[in-house]
Amino acid sequence: MTAIDPTVDVTEIIESRGLGWAAVRLMLACWLVTFFDGYDMNVIAFAAPYFGPAYHLEKILLGHIFSAAIAGTLFGGFLFGYLGDRVGRRSAMIAATATFGLLTLALSLAAGYWSFMALRFAAGLALGGAIPLTWALGTEYVAARYRATMVTLIMLGYGFGVSAAGPISVALIPRFGWLAVFTFGGAASLLAALLLLVALPESLRFLATSGRRPDLLARAVRRLAPEREVPIAACFVLSDEAQSARGAHDVAALFRGDLRWITPLLWAGYIVSSMTTFFLTSWGPIVYEGLGFTRSSAAWVTSGNAFAGMLGGLAVMRFTDRIGVVSLAALALTAVPLLVVVGFAHVGEAAFIALLLLLSVFLSGSHFGITSITGIFYPTAYRGLGTGWASSVAKIGSIAGPWVGGIILSSSLPLQQTFAVMAVCPAALCGCMLAIGLMQRRAWRCAVASPREARASAAGQGL
Repeated sequence: MTAIDPTVDVTEIIESRGLGWAAVRLMLACWLVTFFDGYDMNVIAFAAPYFGPAYHLEKILLGHIFSAAIAGTLFGGFLFGYLGDRVGRRSAMIAATATFGLLTLALSLAAGYWSFMALRFAAGLALGGAIPLTWALGTEYVAARYRATMVTLIMLGYGFGVSAAGPISVALIPRFGWLAVFTFGGAASLLAALLLLVALPESLRFLATSGRRPDLLARAVRRLAPEREVPIAACFVLSDEAQSARGAHDVAALFRGDLRWITPLLWAGYIVSSMTTFFLTSWGPIVYEGLGFTRSSAAWVTSGNAFAGMLGGLAVMRFTDRIGVVSLAALALTAVPLLVVVGFAHVGEAAFIALLLLLSVFLSGSHFGITSITGIFYPTAYRGLGTGWASSVAKIGSIAGPWVGGIILSSSLPLQQTFAVMAVCPAALCGCMLAIGLMQRRAWRCAVASPREARASAAGQGL
């Protein structure tokens, strides 16, 4: 009688699968997180034209409120990234979603500037922690050839949330007042957290690395690969990750080996990409009104730009999986001249909107792209830490975008030319992605050359 091998390679099981129903189920569950994260983070831009005058807030003070939640997300990524590596992606994501739901709901009770600031900062802690965990879970749940695709698909939920913020505001505010947008967002986020308790799976890679709940991992493997026989006392391994990488929970792990170059380049690219993204999402409606759009039209243009950005992310995701991050460099580079054109073009309203939508395909599409690669460079043991730190450090740009935007909009610079000023950001993003792409290419060449050198050495020794 042949003995059954007790070793089960979780990597082999994951890598042998395509984007089947299990991946679709994970994507839909993560959409519950990313949709309301995007909505709750950005709906304040549509409420600002109402509560700004109500509380007698100048543009600089509005910029502080915009930046308060982003400042909270800076610390939230550190906190929930650490928790995700310790207690699991699933538990940390559910906790983050429930927390930002409660705090967004509490915004409907805010009495003025300081209470708004405090609640937005606290909500930002959870908002900033949820998104990086979806990246980590998405990266770990599918084969390496689908990782950027999966994270991009998950982040479409965020884009849908940003897009929905405008129409939902237009529908709710005239009938129920501006506080209704926070009541809706908070209550819906709490419902989403309850649904996640039923629908959200745990990462197989996390379970294999942590050694916790082998019974849960065995059930998940049998469900994912019913044709595989899993022994009762199975030993689960990850053949594509070194044992030495496991158990590392310190930030120094993010700078070991080639990561000492990749991590800073990734952070720098993410910072400059976040500057343009959060400038447009925070100030976009007000800028468009200043250019002559009606308040309703400004909301729809902002939503249309978010949708165009999603199209850009979808267009680049498979190229990213196949040829690496140079595809993101191409998108960012194309955005540079487009920003200059938008900043100085003298065209009618329809043509200007068309230019904005085209710009968003490349500008926001490259931002989708950089989020899709954030987790692919780190092993499972500290992937939550890697994505959390990247997301948190990027908040330097997210905070600077609305803050610098407030200064620029308060200056004598013509309003339309602020778009041209932003061109420096995608140019810097392009440089960072090209540098990482060159490192990827060098690593690939080394991986190809090593087996050849081994065969040549063996042949020379008569083996």
